[in-house]
Amino acid sequence: MTMTSSNQTKHESKNPVQRRLIRRFHTAAIAMLRRTGARTILDLGCGEGFVLAEIANHNLGAELTGIDRSPHAVLSARSRLGSRAQIDQADARDLLEGGRRYDCVMMLEVLEHIPDPAAMLPILERLTTSHLLLSVPREPYFCAINLLRGKNVRCWGNDIDHVNHWSQNSFRRFAELRFDIIEMPAVFPWTMILAKKK
Repeated sequence: MTMTSSNQTKHESKNPVQRRLIRRFHTAAIAMLRRTGARTILDLGCGEGFVLAEIANHNLGAELTGIDRSPHAVLSARSRLGSRAQIDQADARDLLEGGRRYDCVMMLEVLEHIPDPAAMLPILERLTTSHLLLSVPREPYFCAINLLRGKNVRCWGNDIDHVNHWSQNSFRRFAELRFDIIEMPAVFPWTMILAKKK
């Protein structure tokens, strides 16, 4: 039996507040992608393909590719997107060997799960020809909101699989290690960054 991922639970929530927040998140991501003019977009850690499906629904005219390490998520994303995106089961490091580069690389709600997120920055730098779109939960607000709604109370509101926690400013500093920040749209309770290679 396959468990529903936290990403799927978040995107399929019936809670009207949660749905509104997710819509704002998708709207901001699509606006940032339009700003880049990217013709090729890679979604690293695409999960079940919810964000890629929103991008496909908005006809950005870009070739869409998604990868995820979870076989269940890949099957779900392929079912959701059909021929509108290329979805593969892979690790970001596997892509470096192929030599393919993308106009914009996205890593949305993934870096908080990675034990050594700084090791991803040079990989992201090599995979993109130009732009990067990142997002993480905005702390300490994300945990506080979870606590207020009675979620993850034993962990003080922290999702059990979140191993990194950034404030808006600390995440900006993290991204600036390798990229120039273009914009940070307001998508509370997340921090989103559109950046460009230096």
